[in-house]
Amino acid sequence: MLPPTLRLDHPDDTLALLVLSTPAMFEQAFLPFVEERGYEGLSDPIDQCVKHCVSSAVSRCFPGQEVDVRYDYEMLPSRKPKFLAQTAAHVSGAAFYYQQSDVTEQPWAGKKMFGVCVHPRFGGWFAIRALLVFGGVTPGAETPRPDPPDCVPSREGRIELLEAFNFNWRDWSYRDVVTPVQIYSERQKEYFSTPPSKRVALLQTWGFAPREGERAAAAADAPGEASGHG
Repeated sequence: MLPPTLRLDHPDDTLALLVLSTPAMFEQAFLPFVEERGYEGLSDPIDQCVKHCVSSAVSRCFPGQEVDVRYDYEMLPSRKPKFLAQTAAHVSGAAFYYQQSDVTEQPWAGKKMFGVCVHPRFGGWFAIRALLVFGGVTPGAETPRPDPPDCVPSREGRIELLEAFNFNWRDWSYRDVVTPVQIYSERQKEYFSTPPSKRVALLQTWGFAPREGERAAAAADAPGEASGHG
């Protein structure tokens, strides 16, 4: 059970849908998005793409339906996330959320170890993007409620997973804890290895320009000859 501050403001039996992205999203959705629609420089272009895709799908598929859409990057005024993404993945049965408490006889001497989700087909090569809560819709008793597949059942495997995620997450190795059916491309790895503040500049080196308004604003802010900066 979650504390009241982290519970959604919907009845417990409300229907919800979790949205994941697989490695193919980068080339099949994200790059076409920035090429065709451009992007703004104020937020991560990946977030802009996800919001566009999800909101378009909701409008098209559920017209007239009350849908509370919450994105993984959104925060409440209290600076808490709008939903706990990894907990939602576990509860929905999409991915197993491995936590420190899942390891018996822990070898870390009280050190805090952050948990990580593992997908049965993609391992760690996926992302949790959004939660759709359908207001006033209650699933029937026949609706399946699958448990998340336990992909890393052994104590040794869980220790290896959590240590790889907490100590060496930059080398991507924790994502291969199970053999994935697909992994990130080299270009996608480069994008996500780049600090968020520098991703717009990276996209520009790839030839993807920001939206017209963004380009105009950037030009207006650029120092001219009168600024004295040579």
